[in-house]
Amino acid sequence: MGRKKSLSVLKRERQNEKRRLRNRMYKLKIKNIIKKIRSASEEKERKALLDELQSMVDKAVKRGVIHENKGARIKSRIFRRYIILKESSRD
Repeated sequence: MGRKKSLSVLKRERQNEKRRLRNRMYKLKIKNIIKKIRSASEEKERKALLDELQSMVDKAVKRGVIHENKGARIKSRIFRRYIILKESSRD
C-alpha cells in the first residue's frame, strides 16, 4: 500500500487537471479555427476567421497556454498564406 497523499498534493492534482483541460481547450480552438480558415471559400468568411484566430492566439499567449514566439509563428504563417492566396486570386 502506498503512502497517503497530503491535502496540498491532492489540491495540486485538482488544479493541474483543471489547467490542463483549460489549456487543451485553447489549443483545440486555435487548431479548429486554422482548419476553418484553410477550408473557407469566401473572402469575408476567411477575414472574420483570421480576426478570430488572432484574438484567440493573443489570449492563449497572455494566459501562458502557448509561448509568445509560437503565437507569433502561428499568426505569421497563416497571414502569409492568406496574403499569397489573396494575391493569386487577383490574377
